[in-house]
Amino acid sequence: MGGAFQLRRFFISKYYFGEFKIGNTIAKSVNEDFITLGVIFSGLLAAITWNLLTWWFGIPSSSSHTLLGGFMGAALTHAGSWSAHGKDVINYDKVIPTFLFIFLAPIIGMIIGYIITVIIINICRRAHPYKADKWFRRLQLVSSALFSLGHGGNDAQKVLGIIAAAMVANGNLDNIRHVPNWVPFACFTAIAFGTLSGGWKIVKTMGTRITKVTPLEGVSAETAGAITLFLTEKLGIPVSTTHTITGSIIGVGATRRLSAVRWGVTINLLWAWILTIPVSAVLAAVYYFIFHLVRHNFFH
Repeated sequence: MGGAFQLRRFFISKYYFGEFKIGNTIAKSVNEDFITLGVIFSGLLAAITWNLLTWWFGIPSSSSHTLLGGFMGAALTHAGSWSAHGKDVINYDKVIPTFLFIFLAPIIGMIIGYIITVIIINICRRAHPYKADKWFRRLQLVSSALFSLGHGGNDAQKVLGIIAAAMVANGNLDNIRHVPNWVPFACFTAIAFGTLSGGWKIVKTMGTRITKVTPLEGVSAETAGAITLFLTEKLGIPVSTTHTITGSIIGVGATRRLSAVRWGVTINLLWAWILTIPVSAVLAAVYYFIFHLVRHNFFH
């Protein structure tokens, strides 16, 4: 169901909103004068490496920030400095809000999750526990569908931005607004199949290790996460779905008591979040150096 709603989000973004704001932000995070196919290839390899490592250890990391870190690290290596030919390599007006929302997105999700849970608890105070649980199990299908729509609209567009940047670098595209339909459709389809493939180590971390999540709390966390993702997409700011839902789960767990949240697990996640961009950038720089070395020695 999650995969189906992620794919459905393509049609909403394309034919209802008529634009892909987050894809545009990612594509323009690096000055197009410093984007080459080698830069994009190195950035993608770095993102794939970091994502596979964190998946193996069951750490929910941010694909958004992995892509961004890899993209910037490779571009800076290609340029040789933070600026070249009188131009900044990084478009800071696009990148700085994304950096800020590494911390703001989980906080927003946490606050909204806490508020929604408190409201629901007060409304359902006199409800029969068995009947309430039954209804919240049904409602969780709705809230998870909303969250899947937000996830598809946010995460699929990041890859769209990278592909659009590659097409610009190769001279196939002059503006991301004119990107062919097959590009976003392929991105949304791929992320839907990624969800269908499982990823149970991450599922276990999110569902059980941060705090125990009941159907009521699942509805609150998913709704809070969906609201945050819809808001940031409207603003065109790429955020981490992982960070957002983690913050929402913490906010929901805190309504019981602060000790209900496993803060040791949360701190480990926080460290992974902080390291994602710099590690991805370094990996991309290494990959770009190897790529450049191989191309110079074997193709010239």
